[in-house]
Amino acid sequence: MRIGYKLITEGYGPKEIVRQAKAAEDAGFDFVELSDHFHPWLEEQGHSAFAWSLLGAIAQSTDRVGLATGVTCPTIRYHPAVIAQAAATVALLSDGRFTLGLGSGERLNEHVVGREFPAVARRQAMLREAVDIIRLLWKGGYQSYDGRYLRLEDARVFDLPAAPPPIAIAAGGARSARMAAECGDGLFATEPKRSLVEAYTAAGGAGPRYAEVSVAFAADERTALDAALRTTRWAVTGWKVMSELPNPANFAAATTTVTQDDLAEHLAYGPDPARYLAACAPYAAAGFDQLVLMNCGPDPDAFPAFFSSELAGPLRALDADSARLVSAS
Repeated sequence: MRIGYKLITEGYGPKEIVRQAKAAEDAGFDFVELSDHFHPWLEEQGHSAFAWSLLGAIAQSTDRVGLATGVTCPTIRYHPAVIAQAAATVALLSDGRFTLGLGSGERLNEHVVGREFPAVARRQAMLREAVDIIRLLWKGGYQSYDGRYLRLEDARVFDLPAAPPPIAIAAGGARSARMAAECGDGLFATEPKRSLVEAYTAAGGAGPRYAEVSVAFAADERTALDAALRTTRWAVTGWKVMSELPNPANFAAATTTVTQDDLAEHLAYGPDPARYLAACAPYAAAGFDQLVLMNCGPDPDAFPAFFSSELAGPLRALDADSARLVSAS
């Protein structure tokens, strides 16, 4: 099992995000992942720096840790040609440590350019065309593409890595999991659904399977839940809500009734390592082999230290069989 650290770009300014990436590397995380947002989920978070500037800075500030977007929508706010160029540049700056995570997007970030935010079926069709364009440009030379939704005209990415970065595709259901197998190199998810992994592997997917796990570390449980309620209550709304609301004010309105008890059911919190192992076990049991820990606790330095001393060994030892034992205990 490989363990990643989610850099919460909505919660911290750009220089602090770069510092946290280096701290994650020093703590022994295998990779860092960051979202590619225009807006934060909530006004209380207060930040949302440009992901691609952050990736370049992180690549130059670290030596070993992998980098990934979790995830970029390459169809509305961006054209896929721009993402092909950006990802190739980050792959070069990081000496091949970069994974491009792609998804169909959230209205929260994509509506800002004044274009239609279509229904999910069309967004997924657009995503498939975007992957085609990105891979086409990574072949080198001048390329054109005339799809149903997206076009490319006589474009060339001049700076290309020797090997293109892998593409992991986000999935919330069987159809998108199959697409991850058909045109991606890996699967990305946020729920411990065995059905996603089964759909992915049944369609021929053999790459890494990423899953994001929410946690809130603090020296006491109440402090951890207080911080999670203030900044991360949006996470309990579910993907159908998360993908459709347009602004932080809407997420604030949608989460007025969320309580600490709701969050306690949704994430691992406090100082007990066993709680974190129990939270991660269902993902391992479902077949995910890359766990990304998103810490919404109040101290960004305490959690990497806690991971290094208490979690790294037990989490890396998780596999499907041992996870089922943990879940049953």
